[in-house]
Amino acid sequence: MIKSGITILLLSFSIALWAQTTNNEVLNLNKPERVEWFRDLGFGLFVHFSFDSQLGIVISHSMVGASDDYLDRYINELPKTFNPKDFDAKEIATLAKLAGMKYIVFTTKHHSGFCMWDTETTDFNITNTPYKKDLLEEYVEATREAGLAVGFYFSPEDFHFLLENGLEIRRTNINDIPQHIMNKYVELNELQTIELMAKYGDIDILFYDGGEGPLVEKCKQVAWELHPDVVITRGAMETPEQTLPGATLLDPWEACLTMGTQWAYKPANEAYKTGARLIDILVETRAKGGNQLLNIGPKPSGDVPEEQENLLREIAAWNFVNGEAIEATKPWIIPNEENIWFTWKPEEKTLYAILTKQTEWPRGERREFVLKSVNTTENTNVEVLGQSGKRVEYMPDINGTTFFKQEEDGLHISCVRAQRLYNNHKWNYPLVLKITNARPAFTPSVVVTEEAEIIQSGGTSYIQFNGKIIEQGDQENLKVCFQYRPRPEFIDELNSNEWTETKNLEIDDNFFMFRLPVKNQKITYQYRTVAKHPKATIYGNYKTISSN
Repeated sequence: MIKSGITILLLSFSIALWAQTTNNEVLNLNKPERVEWFRDLGFGLFVHFSFDSQLGIVISHSMVGASDDYLDRYINELPKTFNPKDFDAKEIATLAKLAGMKYIVFTTKHHSGFCMWDTETTDFNITNTPYKKDLLEEYVEATREAGLAVGFYFSPEDFHFLLENGLEIRRTNINDIPQHIMNKYVELNELQTIELMAKYGDIDILFYDGGEGPLVEKCKQVAWELHPDVVITRGAMETPEQTLPGATLLDPWEACLTMGTQWAYKPANEAYKTGARLIDILVETRAKGGNQLLNIGPKPSGDVPEEQENLLREIAAWNFVNGEAIEATKPWIIPNEENIWFTWKPEEKTLYAILTKQTEWPRGERREFVLKSVNTTENTNVEVLGQSGKRVEYMPDINGTTFFKQEEDGLHISCVRAQRLYNNHKWNYPLVLKITNARPAFTPSVVVTEEAEIIQSGGTSYIQFNGKIIEQGDQENLKVCFQYRPRPEFIDELNSNEWTETKNLEIDDNFFMFRLPVKNQKITYQYRTVAKHPKATIYGNYKTISSN
């Protein structure tokens, strides 16, 4: 517990910092070497947990637009029955480590304002529940003991504070908050950040969710002042939620993803992704240069729901075999060739070709693949991760050796699924080819998706998609086009791969465009550029435009 003398000292420190900062300043003081450390971690566990997990509803957001009676019972009654007596931070850390995760990010305070630690700033915290203890302290100790990096999620938005100060609970339009209240709002978040950074030793990662202007910027500034090595993700880098970018990003990014449809515990009507799908999403994330932060939502008792534990163990089995293709890797010259995704360790000149969507591959069956983006050297070797190639159990006549040969059209690889990992011999998860001393077979083009625009021509409205070639690569007659679709629902974007492709387009001074007649005034389109190299199809990132 922070004693009152330390609180006064930290408050003096925070006031000094406040005097140095303008309201409009946007900080990114992440150290480059620490960012690279973070990127090498690759895979983390997100934990959404709070007192409203008791109801199995969306975390915090039910407060927006709620009646006075609902809010009174939510704030004053619901914490009285919150007792996560079965919360086992060591078990969660062990599960995360088995699954190949290198860090955990825990919700210290979500938008409701309920704090999961023993704080002096508000009585709306876990010590005023039947649990009474500082749950955050347990999490930090167990995570460090497991050798994992410690991360905190923190929301500068605080619905409880808004309600206490007679303001409407909402997530937008904070600029109309009276200045004297805004000063208190900033100070609350500032003091809570100081507590979090001072009480638990060096925190590795921070994820700020919500808040605008001074709310989040002050938190970031205080965090970096107290611990310059902390890596701030959301608030300082791209953090796509429930989706992935359409192309490899050079700058650091971290995607966050639920196993089902909800961040916190949902006891009924939940639709979980399969373990195979979650592995595919992880593979795509790493191939495009990002980190994946996969979420669980503990039950009100603190237990991890059985379905979520099972998915983590499903991922753990795959990672135990293939983890080196995920940890400390960089993007290859292209992220994928159709359903074969790549990760790369440039210092070792080792390429991993991850064979996704190889359904119903019987054990002992040989399959052949051609990698067009890869050339061998005289020292190249190819093997299947986890397999010796010397024996296929109960199949003495099967040769499990992996063969490869460089041809003009690409690297030809012939391999067998040999390892017995399930009793029924069915293992419908990606196999990984480890290719040592590899080199690129070509120089890819780089195309970017530009902002689209609504134009009028001949009395007709059009959406004009715009694209640009940044680098030609080694292809003289590059073919380009666009792909577009009505944007999928937020939670469904990762499950949709239905695109309409335009004709090949003319290129004028590295620019190209396509006009789509507007027939429906209420459609939001997602679109991307496409460049067709003889050895690969290359995509630009996603963008959206509304037709209305």
